[in-house]
Amino acid sequence: MLTYFLFIIGFIILIKGADLLVEGASSIAKRLHISDIVIGLTIVALGTSAPEFIVNALASYYGNSDLAISNIIGSNIANTFLALGLAAITANLVVKKDTFRKEIPISLVAAILVLFFANDQWINALRIPTISRYEGIIFIICFLLFMRYTFRLAKKERDTITVPDTIRPLWLSILFIILGLLGLGFGGDWIVDGAIKIALQLGMTESLIGLSIVAIGTSFPEIVTCVVAAKKGKTDLAIGNAVGSNIFNIFWVLGLSAIIRPLEFNLASNFDVLVNIFSSILLLFFILAWNKERTIKRYHGIIFIVFYALYLGYSIKNGLIVG
Repeated sequence: MLTYFLFIIGFIILIKGADLLVEGASSIAKRLHISDIVIGLTIVALGTSAPEFIVNALASYYGNSDLAISNIIGSNIANTFLALGLAAITANLVVKKDTFRKEIPISLVAAILVLFFANDQWINALRIPTISRYEGIIFIICFLLFMRYTFRLAKKERDTITVPDTIRPLWLSILFIILGLLGLGFGGDWIVDGAIKIALQLGMTESLIGLSIVAIGTSFPEIVTCVVAAKKGKTDLAIGNAVGSNIFNIFWVLGLSAIIRPLEFNLASNFDVLVNIFSSILLLFFILAWNKERTIKRYHGIIFIVFYALYLGYSIKNGLIVG
């Protein structure tokens, strides 16, 4: 009974946490003359990527390379197909010029770098495919360059954004963000734990649970935050959160993980890396092809969900770890 109670309470806390995070982040953006997209790419993306950061730091420290890599790749696939898919079904997402010209291509480049670094054994004569410490440092440098880009973007937009007459105090906005992140963390943890116990009671195998419930559970913060932001009309925040989280996950989290300990790469995971690349290409295609409004529409969201279901089904059938 306690398991079911915590499962339900976890959902309530998760949704409320996302609500507080969106409200607090949006309020700070207005106060600092910063657009929602910049806040989504930085503060919100960093916050919702915290679970992946903790999991990867520990996995890398203990030498579990498969978990460290699959956690990031699986999370990024879920961020695009699930988080943006569900957000687009909730409301059409209008995409700004800088987002489809710069930020989404940056996330695509990050995904391609993973493929290159993980399969460069023919260049450095390594017998085992590995993301090395040097490549981890390159990821961190790319992360610093991306942060420099967002700061310059924020500075450029500063004079074009006006502060509304009624706005929350700064301390309250910061409190909202802190409480929101705590809510996402605790709520997501209770949901995953509860779902695993319930699934075991229903006779599901642990491998199936790991490939489905846990994979989606690690992306709960991004998914719920994107949907709540879309529902509130903060589409920039939703897009910035998903795209920014994908960039953070590879450049910052995976980069730091490789610096802690070089990550041996299972060549079977190339399929997941290719799906991650495909998700970014498909996102750009939907925005640019026959789409003058530059909008991620509801039917795009449905297609994203279908692709994720196919990917998850294939992964379960073939016993692949998706993160």
